Amino acid sequence: MAAVLSPERAPAAADSAPLLEVVDLKKHFAIRKGLLSRVAGYVYAVDGISFTLRAGETLGLVGESGCGKSTAGKTILKLIEPTSGVVRLRGRRINNLGRRDMRPFRREMQVVFQDPYSSLNPRMTAGDIVGEPLINYNLARGSEIADRVAYLFGKVGLRPDQMIKYPHEFSGGQRQRLGIARALSLNPSLIVADEPVSALDVSVQAQVVNLLMDLQAEFGLSYLFVAHDLAVVEHISHRIAVMYLGRIVELTDKQSLFARPLHPYTEALLSAVPIPDPQMQRKRIILMGDVPSPINRPAGCHFHTRCPYAEAHCRVEEPAMQEVHPGHFVACHLRQPETPASKPVS
Repeated sequence: MAAVLSPERAPAAADSAPLLEVVDLKKHFAIRKGLLSRVAGYVYAVDGISFTLRAGETLGLVGESGCGKSTAGKTILKLIEPTSGVVRLRGRRINNLGRRDMRPFRREMQVVFQDPYSSLNPRMTAGDIVGEPLINYNLARGSEIADRVAYLFGKVGLRPDQMIKYPHEFSGGQRQRLGIARALSLNPSLIVADEPVSALDVSVQAQVVNLLMDLQAEFGLSYLFVAHDLAVVEHISHRIAVMYLGRIVELTDKQSLFARPLHPYTEALLSAVPIPDPQMQRKRIILMGDVPSPINRPAGCHFHTRCPYAEAHCRVEEPAMQEVHPGHFVACHLRQPETPASKPVS
């Protein structure tokens, strides 16, 4: 039987093939009205995002509430069926697979949900919650299940004697540790963490984030870390993708993003991050107006209605994602690449 976890799995080299590849992924929700439920429009929740994720890497996906980042994570996992686009795991296209063909890939792709309360079955003990995936995939039997669950409890900072308890007997941070243990039980390569610390106290957030980083270092895990807290994303991520109204507008490593943001929306987001030094001040950029509706999106650059630097062509021409600096991609008319030839997003 397969091992629960594989500590020997090391992160892949930077120039190796990506673990996850997402190409022009879209998810549009139909709006139906009338007695015949005719389609009256669409909610463009995810509207053509592309990126790659290497083994052992964390990609932070950030943006305002409603920008489509959680929907993107669920669509990649096929918890929601994509409208179009391509998702590849280890080079194998999975977005067009049926339920039976998708089953082996479910082991490789796990999720940690945002709400540590509703994501756990209140009628099951903690041990049964973590052990259920092992039973579903026939990875353990009898007493071996309890041994493996106890091992997983130890890895996430819980005691084996807590296996008999029910979710309501745990604190919020402990419940999220249960969710992480459940995600680890099938020895995945990729974990989509959908705002895993947003419902927790600040001190507990730090504990859970550090736990995720320790597990990544030990087992070579890859994370798609969905969040809106840029301080948390800076701490855990290797690269960061910024989403606005269903699209990625900037993608680069975290050092470049925080030192030299290129998109006006990213600049505004970073200006709101508190500085832990009372002697330092940062100029706050206040965006005017509200986020446009994902149903009736603006023409051209979607951000032009709030951008302080918008020009005439921004209102009619959609900007393409291009590599402005090595490894730094941005979709903005005001930024031009250092070299004439731009490379595809990676």
